[in-house]
Amino acid sequence: MKGVSKNEQTVVRFIGKTAPVVLLTISGTKKLAENLLRQTVGRTNFGLRQSLNLGPRPSSRGHALGIGLYGDLGSGKTTFMQFFGEALGVKEKILSPTFVIEKIYKIAHPNFDHLIHIDAYRLENADEMRNLGWANIIKNPRNLIAVEWADRIAELLPNNHICVNFSHHNEESRIITFKS
Repeated sequence: MKGVSKNEQTVVRFIGKTAPVVLLTISGTKKLAENLLRQTVGRTNFGLRQSLNLGPRPSSRGHALGIGLYGDLGSGKTTFMQFFGEALGVKEKILSPTFVIEKIYKIAHPNFDHLIHIDAYRLENADEMRNLGWANIIKNPRNLIAVEWADRIAELLPNNHICVNFSHHNEESRIITFKS
């Protein structure tokens, strides 16, 4: 891939597999976010979409596409979301919605109208998310929902949601694994 280091090319090739991906730089996180978007909700790689068990395009799925971001504090979830949002064309700076719980971004994408970024860190349980209107946002197939601290509301996420697990490798790199 032109303009991408050998280490970052390795990151790109691992997307969609259960093997861990070690990111050596912040630019690796950016490439990973861009490629997850392209390969799961883009129009370019249906084979990978099938390998991730995503089934049909989001518009025929019957509910929103969910992405659960799992990992400890400081493991890279928000950084990943910043690059993911950027790849979707979000112009605003994406910050973790820790105190507001949910932030909705209007996007111009052929399959989605909104990127909904949720931070479940402050929620005690899934009922609190239900009370914030979860049923309305999950039923819209034109929503792309990314949840930081997804383990706190895991029972609400669709069975076929994309799981992105973050863990510390060292101070400058993270291990990221994907499952669906």
